Amino acid sequence: MASPKKKPRAKPSSARKGSKALGALPEWNLADLYSGLDAPEIQRDLVRVEQDSATFEQDYKGKLADLASGNDAGPSLAKAVQRYEVLDELMGRLISYAGLVHAGNTTDPVRSKFYGDVQERLTASSLHLLFFTLELNRLGDAALEKAMQHPAFGHYRPWVEDIRKEKPYQLEDRIEQLFHEKSMTGYSAWVRLFDETIASLRFKVQGKTLVIEPTLNLLQDSSGVKRKAAADALSRTFKDNVRLFTLVTNTLAKDKDISDRWRGFTDVADSRHLSNRIEPEVVDALTQAVRDAYPRLSHRYYRLKAKWFGKKTLPHWDRNAPLPSVPMRTIRWDEARDTVLTAYDAFSPRMAGIAQRFFDERWIDAPVRLGKSPGAFAHPTVPSVHPYVMLNYQGKPRDVMTLAHELGHGVHQFLAAPQGALMAPTPLTLAETASVFGEMLTFQKLLASTTDKKQHKAMLTGKVEDMLNTVVRQIAFYSFERKVHAERKNGELTAERLNEIWLEVQKESLGPAIDIRPGYEVFWTYIPHFIHSPFYVYAYAFGDCLVNSLYAVYERASDGFAERYLAMLAAGGTKHYTELLKPFGLDARDPTFWQGGLSVIEKLIDELEELG
Repeated sequence: MASPKKKPRAKPSSARKGSKALGALPEWNLADLYSGLDAPEIQRDLVRVEQDSATFEQDYKGKLADLASGNDAGPSLAKAVQRYEVLDELMGRLISYAGLVHAGNTTDPVRSKFYGDVQERLTASSLHLLFFTLELNRLGDAALEKAMQHPAFGHYRPWVEDIRKEKPYQLEDRIEQLFHEKSMTGYSAWVRLFDETIASLRFKVQGKTLVIEPTLNLLQDSSGVKRKAAADALSRTFKDNVRLFTLVTNTLAKDKDISDRWRGFTDVADSRHLSNRIEPEVVDALTQAVRDAYPRLSHRYYRLKAKWFGKKTLPHWDRNAPLPSVPMRTIRWDEARDTVLTAYDAFSPRMAGIAQRFFDERWIDAPVRLGKSPGAFAHPTVPSVHPYVMLNYQGKPRDVMTLAHELGHGVHQFLAAPQGALMAPTPLTLAETASVFGEMLTFQKLLASTTDKKQHKAMLTGKVEDMLNTVVRQIAFYSFERKVHAERKNGELTAERLNEIWLEVQKESLGPAIDIRPGYEVFWTYIPHFIHSPFYVYAYAFGDCLVNSLYAVYERASDGFAERYLAMLAAGGTKHYTELLKPFGLDARDPTFWQGGLSVIEKLIDELEELG
């Protein structure tokens, strides 16, 4: 941990030594945002945001109705939105830098303080902007439509129509202000506590003390002894901290319940569906289709996997174990990079060219480090800069797929950036499409080049397990969240009750071939999506099933597909998912749509059964 008096280096070297097995691993260069924590531009931009947001409020608060009724309503409203967008981008730049620095080492007090201070100042500044979308939503439809006939304001139609969907759930201005201001000491503070706690946890495995990522990674080790030791270590540490995680879960669920009740949302997931711009009945159809398919998918696959291990059942720590007859090799970073770029290039040289920039221009942070956030993500930052990708690369085949996944996000975010700060962001359901498609391209490329039968089978099992983790596991997570949030309305849930709900949904989704041993009941504690983005998880299942259908279209008629696909990504948040899928002849509202996506997984399991 860095000394509180010593600031972290602003520009890390382009690569760490890493291990001999992995090769040099890149660290990101955040200087494209700011040169360091003490960069004078940070304080300059914070002051600019504070001043310009206050001026914006003085210029427009209480005046939008008059602007909308004037003769030059279109140009006047366009100018207001343009000024708002400039401020939104500048605030995005500041919080992106602070968040990425913090993710690099969440246990460093200097970085934590910097992140907290930037959050606090931006929250205060954004209070001056809160009125804007509220007032826009109070304007009449006829006045807005007339103003949007002017091209400058009409450009923002998708954004305006999106915020109009929030209108029924908006509150009186001062209540909105209170909710917003209190988020710093409420929701955001609890999320930060969770992140810093997870990063500080230590796990003792066979005499070694590890952080969470290498410990989770051991669950894929070729040694069953190591897998069990890792599972036991995870369980011990999670149990030691379960009281804190129970408090965080209860507090955030209640916080959401209060917000939902004030806003008028009736179902616990309605606010997520609204932000995803997806109809609840579509999510319900997806959820039911996946749950109905559990016996044909996960139950059948894990029964088959237990047979490969010469057993009737597998303990939970062997769920993602590699095949016993296939040696697990470590994949060097340069091989992982070349694999993904080659797969992308075969589909679209333009797509590969964008992905190449992530490596050449140091937009990726790959090594495992003490205090670094676990998992992986692609952060879009702001349109005037570029995305950054964070990994915890350890050389497993799944790490290669994670690289392909996050680069898919990165390419999507890069292509959508020209839409601007207000319209580049994509709803979570479609945001997962590009990432999962990137995985599929990489998998198909690797599979086609594999001639060894054992390796071919290992690749198929890896892909099936990834798909089950993306579809079945995430829908089980969604079921867990629904039950937790529904019960929280009637009072706090004990750790024992949370454990019970977790085991219920896991047993239902995994099936009888997975023997859930004591200790697994606390594994709900470390899932970050439950904390960061409640009900996010179904977006993965949506994306996987959608990609299966998209890929089937690609295989049937590849001519012109890549161009249509990249155009879909470049649309960002300017179009509803139904409009984006039309060029491919797909409709996710069709009840049979999800069966098509799930059948792809089923066919892969069929192939594995035939291989024996």
